[in-house]
Parts: sequence; structure tokens; C-alpha cells
Amino acid sequence: MPTRIRLQRHGKKNQPFYHIVVADGRVPRDGKFIEKLGTYNPMTNPATIVLDVDKSVQWLKNGAQPSETARRILSYKGVLLKRHLQIGVEKGAISQEQADVKFNEWLQAKETKIANAKSENDTKLRNIKKERLDAEKKVNETKAAAVAAKRQAAAEAEAAAKAEAEAAAATEEAPAAEEAPAAE
Repeated sequence: MPTRIRLQRHGKKNQPFYHIVVADGRVPRDGKFIEKLGTYNPMTNPATIVLDVDKSVQWLKNGAQPSETARRILSYKGVLLKRHLQIGVEKGAISQEQADVKFNEWLQAKETKIANAKSENDTKLRNIKKERLDAEKKVNETKAAAVAAKRQAAAEAEAAAKAEAEAAAATEEAPAAEEAPAAE
């Protein structure tokens, strides 16, 4: 029975979530499987991968063939490196302690790289949000200045109209006042 390490799709439409499983190569993609090795969520940045490394190495040792995507995931998590080191231990090229030290060094370097990528993404997002907020503030200030100018123009026009009305009323009262003393 040819076993395959492959992805089994779950999740909603446009929101994929995968289980990494060992299955018979003849069953459908989302069909029956032998063992679940982990999960893969490509919707996060960077992608979230939870994988049982020891079980994966054991299945590779037993002859399970990974699909292309599963191979990339296994490589990303260090399963293929660990399998390679185990082959060296079995052949006597290195000791188990040396293999464990090499794998742990690689794992720490990988975790540091992932943590740096996450912090860069967070910093980028914060900067983008800050730039958007600054741009929005500038737009709001421009609109506020335009509204204030309109209000000031309207107030000046109203004051001018009021002054004209008062002047017109004063000129009407002045001739009436002048005519009244002349008639006496």
C-alpha cells in the first residue's frame, strides 16, 4: 500500500486550513487517512504550522512519500534535515548527540528568523496604520480649514449686509428728521 504524506483541506470558502496526514495514495484528498501529523494555516503571516516532527521522521523512514507541498512544509519545519541526520547516525558517520546538536542549532536559527519576520511584519503594519492616520488628519485639517473659511466668509457677508441695512435705515431716518424741522 503506497502511503503519502499530504494535505487534507478544511475550512470555509476562501479560508483554507489544512491537516497534514498520512494516507493511502489511492483514497480521495479529503477521505480516510491513517494518521494526522499536524496542521497548516496559510492565512496567517507567516503561515502557522504545527507538526509532530518525530512521527513525520518515522513515516519517512517507513517509506511514506510526501506530496510537493507537504515536502516543502516538512523541509520548512526541519523534518527532512532530521531524517538526513538520522541516516548519518545509522551509517555511523556522526553520533546521535552530534545530530541532536546540529538539529537544535538549526531549529534555533529558524525560530529566530521567524520571530524577526513576525516583528518586521508588525512594525510594517504599525507604520502603515500611522501613515494612514496622518494622511486622514491632514485631510480633516484641510476640510476644517475650508469649513472655517466658509463660515468666516458667511459671517463677513452677514455683517456687511447688516451694516448696509443699518446704513440704509439711518439714511431713511435722517431725511425724515430733516424734513420734520423744516416744516415747523
